[in-house]
Amino acid sequence: MSIEVLDESGRGLDVAHLAALSRYVMDAMWVHPLAELCIKAVDEDTIAQLNEQWMEKEGPTDVLAFPMDELRPGLVDEEPEEGVLGDLVLCPVVAERQGETAGHGTLAELELLTTHGILHLLGYDHAEPEEHREMFGLQDELLAGWRSR
Repeated sequence: MSIEVLDESGRGLDVAHLAALSRYVMDAMWVHPLAELCIKAVDEDTIAQLNEQWMEKEGPTDVLAFPMDELRPGLVDEEPEEGVLGDLVLCPVVAERQGETAGHGTLAELELLTTHGILHLLGYDHAEPEEHREMFGLQDELLAGWRSR
């Protein structure tokens, strides 16, 4: 897998940690071993501009997901599709606030947002109650597996 993590946020992120988490999540979701993912951490102004440009929403957000080749999770007995999974844009400043509010800190929040973003890149959504249960249940399972290894 090609996983590139770029820290343009000025916050000194542990890019190796986020890359390892991403690899774990992609492996667990049976994403093709040659799939590509780019994660970019940015400041609040940058993510606010992207949020307005692409989502037509005002202000900074925590994570934006931009799927490329519409890859989907693989199946155990099926060869996964090769391609570019897509790009994630994270905002560590927003993650820090949310992590503090949730009581689990910035790193745990960045792990959650990265996992959440990868699931969006794989086609998961949470607009409807059933989708929400499925996506957040899977997100919780993946994070528990990551943290228990």
